[in-house]
Amino acid sequence: MILKKFVGLRLSALSLGCLLAMPGIAMADEAKEQALEQRINDLEKQLQQLAQEIRAQREAAPAAAPALPAGKLPIQLTTLTPGSPTGTTVKIGGFVKADFMATKAHDGYLADGASGRILYVPGQTPVGGSSSDTVYDAHAKFSRFNIGIDTVSDAGDKSGAFLEMDFFGNALGNQTSTNTYGVTVRHAYAYWNHWLAGQTWSNFMDVSALPDAVDFIGPTDGVIFSRQAQIRYSNGGFSAALENPETTLIPNGGGGAIVSDRGALPDLTLRYGWKGDWGTFGVGALLRSLDIDRAASGTTPAASDSEGAFAFTVGGKWVLGKHDDLRYQVTAGDGMSRYIGLAVTGDAAISADGNLDAIGGFAGYLAWRHAWSSQLRSNLIFARSQYDNPIDLTGTGVNKSVQSFRVNLFYSPMPKLDVGVELMRANRELESGVDGALTRLQFTTKYSF
Repeated sequence: MILKKFVGLRLSALSLGCLLAMPGIAMADEAKEQALEQRINDLEKQLQQLAQEIRAQREAAPAAAPALPAGKLPIQLTTLTPGSPTGTTVKIGGFVKADFMATKAHDGYLADGASGRILYVPGQTPVGGSSSDTVYDAHAKFSRFNIGIDTVSDAGDKSGAFLEMDFFGNALGNQTSTNTYGVTVRHAYAYWNHWLAGQTWSNFMDVSALPDAVDFIGPTDGVIFSRQAQIRYSNGGFSAALENPETTLIPNGGGGAIVSDRGALPDLTLRYGWKGDWGTFGVGALLRSLDIDRAASGTTPAASDSEGAFAFTVGGKWVLGKHDDLRYQVTAGDGMSRYIGLAVTGDAAISADGNLDAIGGFAGYLAWRHAWSSQLRSNLIFARSQYDNPIDLTGTGVNKSVQSFRVNLFYSPMPKLDVGVELMRANRELESGVDGALTRLQFTTKYSF
């Protein structure tokens, strides 16, 4: 605007000069010409001074916010964590997952409300009965959300916290109307540099080796699967943790497993892992004390005993090429059942005089993943665990082995969106030789954010 006014005045001055130069004006008095020229010069100086003042005012004013793309609004104008120091970031994530499944028990009846109706629980496969009808179930209980807070100080120290919830809690409603389930804690921990405290995956578990499955866990029969409170130290590929202890026990003479939470020592887990373009590989160890301390009650005698237990595991992911990989895990030891297959059997059996006898076992799985295209992938998964039960203490009605085989196909039409189908065949065998089979066809949709 100022420039336009300046140019306009200048053009007016030039036009006036031209008029003065015309023959009719040439005879004007020279003093008048000098006075007019001086007036023009004064006007130019005033315009320059005004332009300098306006420029100074603009430089003193606060800078305008950067322009946003059309239709976009800023997510947050102030920090999400006003109580946190500078250098803090917030991450929100999770997914919405819906499952639809048809299940047939070939040798018994899978009860209404059983957890085995919504995910595969090896110890619940019916055995020794007649084939039951196919049942259909649908739910979205395994949807989850999480929030992570991370801070990096000026000195380079790292700290933060992570909280994740899903909806696999006790029913607050029913299938007649609300289908409401309670929110449950999956992970809740804080960390500072090499240290972690709170609930998360057991350090004995190798999360990087888990295969892609439609079922909530997948190779449940042979996989280490546990989340619990712990204190962990990690440095490079090495980690050590003191974890919440609990002992599962088979009563003398057999029966359903019972829980003893009387241990005075935490479970000690150790792990070392390697990773590279070739994949991942890790070894782990578990050292624990199995404990019972109970008073006599009726015909149940008092029992007070402790026994040490040890297990080790190896596993990882082996990249076979651009489109294929193998994922695997092998675990063996005594008193490890609480960590395997959703507690297929007990960690120990109780003798008639109240002493403990640790139950040995072997578990593992192998999974082949193949990507047919950028949008299509499939997995073949086999998992198994078997146990050396002291049948003179447990009887023959306890689980001897469980296994499952599954094949699936995932289609991802868009990033973060998966549609999958999986066929599973599972078997359970008791020490008596009685067994049972389960077949399940499961569909899922999953959107991650």
